[in-house]
Amino acid sequence: MDAITTLLRRCDLFSGLSDTDLGLIARTAKRREVPAGTSLFNQGEPRLGATVIAEGRVEISRDNGDGPEPVVILGPGDVAGEQSFLAVSTHTASGKALTAAVLIDLDREAVLQSLCTDGAAAIAVLSKVANVMHQRLLYSATPRTGREQAYASGRTRKESDLLGTLEVPEDALFGVQTLRAVHNFPITGTPTAHFPAMIRALAMVKQAAARANARLGLLEASVAEAIDRACQEIIDGHWHGHFPTDMVQGGAGTSTNMNANEVIANRALEFLGRQRGEYAFCHPNDHVNLGQSTNDVYPTALRLTTIFMLKSLLEAMDRLKAALHAKGREFADVIKMGRTQLQDAVPMTLGQEFEAFAVTTGEDILRLQETARLFLEVNMGGTAIGTGICADPRYPETVVEELRKVTGLDIVLAENLVEATPDTGAFVMFSGAVKRAAVKLSKMCNDLRLLSSGPRCGFGEINLPPMQPGSSIMPGKVNPVIPEVVNQVAFSVIGNDLTITLAAEAGQLQLNVMEPILAYSLATSLKTLTAAVNVLTTKCIAGITANRERCLDLVERSIGIVTAVMPVIGYKKATEVAKEALDTGVPVRELILRKGYLTPEDLDEALSLVAMTQPRAIR
Repeated sequence: MDAITTLLRRCDLFSGLSDTDLGLIARTAKRREVPAGTSLFNQGEPRLGATVIAEGRVEISRDNGDGPEPVVILGPGDVAGEQSFLAVSTHTASGKALTAAVLIDLDREAVLQSLCTDGAAAIAVLSKVANVMHQRLLYSATPRTGREQAYASGRTRKESDLLGTLEVPEDALFGVQTLRAVHNFPITGTPTAHFPAMIRALAMVKQAAARANARLGLLEASVAEAIDRACQEIIDGHWHGHFPTDMVQGGAGTSTNMNANEVIANRALEFLGRQRGEYAFCHPNDHVNLGQSTNDVYPTALRLTTIFMLKSLLEAMDRLKAALHAKGREFADVIKMGRTQLQDAVPMTLGQEFEAFAVTTGEDILRLQETARLFLEVNMGGTAIGTGICADPRYPETVVEELRKVTGLDIVLAENLVEATPDTGAFVMFSGAVKRAAVKLSKMCNDLRLLSSGPRCGFGEINLPPMQPGSSIMPGKVNPVIPEVVNQVAFSVIGNDLTITLAAEAGQLQLNVMEPILAYSLATSLKTLTAAVNVLTTKCIAGITANRERCLDLVERSIGIVTAVMPVIGYKKATEVAKEALDTGVPVRELILRKGYLTPEDLDEALSLVAMTQPRAIR
């Protein structure tokens, strides 16, 4: 019992409670050990209680319909499922042991029954749970995180910078420079926290820098270790709500860099046994930002962000490609009319059409992978303009070596840091590849809308899954809403590409100060395009069906099949047949037989629908 009470006291959820209060909880606790890979709870299942991690690491992931995505990694002292003490609910995420773990399970009913024996204890415990959840919501990754929400407690601490003193929320990990940015840049309403990959990338850069400076003897070991631990927590998904700076800002990203410096410094101070804001013991600039400048940190983090976010997009596109190939196989025997310039062309199979979609998706995957390799070159150690001022001569190579270890990527140091610091050419090339993928995806959606048009008065060759009623006035109408939304995302990506191009062009001399709008535009394109591809795959492509009879009927009534007999009867005669068929409505087959251009046997061979969908020898 004493061991469990001691463990519970280390948890933020139960810190500050009396021994009596903790004892009521501890007597309901059950200890269990699980091997790595064990599923602890699943999204959508009822929450039966809370789980305290005593040893090991537990990954929390959420599935929004496109496969599980990691949200946060919990370690010793963290708790999952505490909401169950306040209300009956279901798990909004899934938990899995990443390593062998020791867990303390607290059954909801048992805990509440135990607390019923002491009203004051029940109030104390449940109030603490509610307060912890409230604080988590205050610093959730929402546009209003920061000024409005952070002041909710009313308690502040004084922090000073070049321009004077400000009252910073006491419970905020960020500091005065972040708060100035929140005041100065209420531009998009989109905080850095909206893009978790960006925050993780910043933490990885800072972690690599701390390790490099420690190796070089430039940073005291205890301070470096505290910074390292703080960075790892952020990499694991913690504290992201303390990054409220708007993605679009003046200063070439300085506000975002200082936001990271302040959050890491204040969390490191807690590891050192100090209070937030006691910067004499771990300073945002002197320690966390040692050997760095915004001008090498921000573009390096942006490169890593792009690589991380691209991974999700590529996974989504792989799933789309697989779904299209599956439809290609399913529709391999469905004969239909091909079209050029919206006019009848020659027969093909619906399977060939969907296979073409799959191939073009695969091509875009390759192009994105190729251009993304440009982001493996970074300018760390260049500091302000690439000359390396305020950085140890050994630092650039050392920090890049550490960054390779932290990220697992084959990162290399740019050959010329003065050239690399203002250069954004890689982003222009990559954004072009993203735009290409969006354009081709949009074209595919145009085709899906045409092929499904109708249902009675259009092409009507395929059926898209009905997702929602299509009109507030026309009963029974169902619209192709999924292809439509993908089209709109593509338009946004195309616009973002222009913004990125202009931002790259606007660089002057030794720095490009327009990188924040470049970062915002590219991250937005990757995030929305990934979502659009996932939605297209799961809510559209997977459920498409073919109107086989309609497809065949259109082929047999088309004059386009005359192209198949052109090599045998000649272009002039084929043209005459086509014109007469169009004018009179008499089928092509009947006209050719009337005119005696071919025997019935030869005509059957020439107009074989299956043969018309592939090359064949000309006699």
